[in-house]
Amino acid sequence: MGGTYSMSNLEALAAELGTRLLERGERLATAESCTGGWVSQVITAIAGSSNWFDRGFVTYSNEAKADMLGVSKKTIVRHGAVSEPVVIEMATGALQRSRAQWALAISGVAGPAGGTPDKPVGTVCFAWAGPEGFAECETCHFPGDREAVRRASVIHALQGLLQRFTPLLA
Repeated sequence: MGGTYSMSNLEALAAELGTRLLERGERLATAESCTGGWVSQVITAIAGSSNWFDRGFVTYSNEAKADMLGVSKKTIVRHGAVSEPVVIEMATGALQRSRAQWALAISGVAGPAGGTPDKPVGTVCFAWAGPEGFAECETCHFPGDREAVRRASVIHALQGLLQRFTPLLA
């Protein structure tokens, strides 16, 4: 994820995702923590996105993750909010609590504080969940200040879902 991305680039990425979802006749839900709804904002900036975007969950606190998405408190205690097990539960919870066929989830340490030796600032976990039990996750480390980490996270989440469509369309 190199380079600087303007809002119009983000909107172009979201528009491409929307086109792909429309072609598939499917909808998306988001579950965001460190991005605070930025993915949902980029998506809803696209006219007509209500045809392919169902809803967004902003679950910044651990309590919100548990209450709104059904993330197990045991999973949060065992692995921490910034972990692949938590984002998988966020994504699957968003699917279960929406009318979407696809969900993406993001939880990370955007900084400037909050980092630890195991999870330094810039650590962000992603999950994508979809039809027939599809679920994948990954952890990335992004450089830069809080805004740079959050922007890179939005881009990675959207690009990640587009990449996961590719093998499914073949």
